[in-house]
Amino acid sequence: MTVPDLHSLQTRLAAHLDWWGLRHCESDRAYFEWQQKALSPDQLASLHQAVEAKQSHPQRADLETAFYDLSADPTILPVLYSQRYELYQTLGPLIAALLAAEGPARGTVLDFGCGVGVLTTFYAKVFSNLMVVGLDRSGASVKAAQERAQALGLTNIRFESLDIERTPIPGPFDMILSVHALVQAERELGLPSRDWTTFERPQEAAAQQAFEQRTGLGPRLDRLCGLLDQEGRLIAFEKTRELARRIPFQRALAARGLILTKPPLPLRYRVVEEVSDDGPLYVAGRSAAPSKVQPGHEAEPWDETPEERGEAISSVASLLARVRTAATEALSASRDPLYENHAASAESVWRNLPNRLVRREQTFAAPTGAQVHVELGESDGLRYLYQATTLDHRQLVLVEPARAALLEAYYAELLPKQPGK
Repeated sequence: MTVPDLHSLQTRLAAHLDWWGLRHCESDRAYFEWQQKALSPDQLASLHQAVEAKQSHPQRADLETAFYDLSADPTILPVLYSQRYELYQTLGPLIAALLAAEGPARGTVLDFGCGVGVLTTFYAKVFSNLMVVGLDRSGASVKAAQERAQALGLTNIRFESLDIERTPIPGPFDMILSVHALVQAERELGLPSRDWTTFERPQEAAAQQAFEQRTGLGPRLDRLCGLLDQEGRLIAFEKTRELARRIPFQRALAARGLILTKPPLPLRYRVVEEVSDDGPLYVAGRSAAPSKVQPGHEAEPWDETPEERGEAISSVASLLARVRTAATEALSASRDPLYENHAASAESVWRNLPNRLVRREQTFAAPTGAQVHVELGESDGLRYLYQATTLDHRQLVLVEPARAALLEAYYAELLPKQPGK
């Protein structure tokens, strides 16, 4: 199959989103002004109530379905789904290119959790040689998708409204797509590390099973794997960017005999003004015998190390030299630290602080259940504060001695509050 270039796919998708009535809003103010004009007070109130109910009871599939049924209203749909405009523009062309590169010349594609079918109809438009099936448990969303597909004159697409955990669907499929549909618990924190000193997770079957049960990942993934052709591909983009969620998600894929056929791709897009780091985008297939693996198509390794973000640190010594230089120019009235790091690399810098002297430290359990360590100390004429948790948060702050009181106050803020205080 000829692989279209990303620029042409983005151009086609922009026209497609415009046909759907979606808008690209540059600011929260512009978006909410449009929302207030387009929707009635009763519609806004109903949306807020549905969102609150869905978030308060993440295990209630009926409340989630009720929210998406409401969002499929023809007046609400273009306004609400415009929040996903950049998600569609970021993800849609990439998945379309993967369908061309990884899929068969003729075959079947399942879009699991298709919603109202914005991207589903786009894939069917681009690939007339493929049969695209959209699946969602929101009946109103599927009805809206069917109406839009008919209006577009698409004959290589159909939609089904059912809960895959309860009702079987015939397969197999050459390609299965899942975007924000496998891991449904947005507030799920994931698996904690062994302790605050490491990012490693123990191989505990009970903890993994509990994660899959809480998020609904296990039963959904079992059903989808049963529908995937032996040589098929699963393309998944879930809210699993944080390591505590990424590791159990990857272990769930691996436990079902899936291997990575491409390196996972972290993506960044905006939800109006808010930047969202999601993913990574996974492309996985079934394991094959080593004798059947073609050169250049070996499986990618599953990576359980934290993602490095921000400035790469090649030498702690050179970093500290820059910090000491900055200390000579620092203003005592400033509240900005000489150095602050919230990335995983903060741990390696902290470990390599020369002549580290701990003045105060405390390790405790946070309300989330995570183990938290907070430490205040000195290192070769500098003062530091370090914080680490079993849910992968790391923070290192350095100041000169003249501003040590700032770290003292911050240290006190991070400690658990005593009853009555």
